[in-house]
Amino acid sequence: MNQRTRQGVLWDLDGTLVDSGDYHWRAWRDTMRTEGVEITYQQFLDSFGQKNDRILSTWCGAGITPETIARIGDAKETLYRQLAAIEGLTPLPGAALWVERLHHAGWRQAIASSAPAENVRVMLDVLHLDHYFDAIVSAEDVTAGKPDPQVFLAAAGKLSVPPAACVVVEDAAAGIEAARRAAMKCIGVSGTAVLPADVFVRSLEALPSDVFERLLAGAD
Repeated sequence: MNQRTRQGVLWDLDGTLVDSGDYHWRAWRDTMRTEGVEITYQQFLDSFGQKNDRILSTWCGAGITPETIARIGDAKETLYRQLAAIEGLTPLPGAALWVERLHHAGWRQAIASSAPAENVRVMLDVLHLDHYFDAIVSAEDVTAGKPDPQVFLAAAGKLSVPPAACVVVEDAAAGIEAARRAAMKCIGVSGTAVLPADVFVRSLEALPSDVFERLLAGAD
């Protein structure tokens, strides 16, 4: 068996493989406005990467019902998918190259995202990256969002790869913490923040060519 088939790369999606933050902002802003709630851009930034139930509980108060969360969340995600499909998405620098390179080298790859499954499917389809991934874990697959490690442990399970043989690629502090709680190596990528990852870069283009191998050196 190829050694790489026993090792995995778990990718966050929003902010890591693609920057769709503006679509999310516009979708949340307009959806909340129809509910009579004005949110600021900073509130949006503070919520990025969280599951919708946590976001809406913060913005609307703890008394918001599950039914209202579902209704508002569905409206926002529908608007987001429309924006992504109509206006398009572009992989972040280096993202498509790394996904393709790891695929051809035999690594198992999964998306591990807090986004709803339908969002993930639309995004990967628009990006033309869907055929490179062996598994997808999304909001519906877990009961707690990052920094809880559930999403990464579930992704490793779907790949049949042990956590110690997985590398997480993330753009947010909550995701880095989730990777650490899952006992996984992690690569942090951000143009705006410094992340406490095992390896940190401003762009995926800056990653050394052997970084994934070096992070898992000795992992079985």
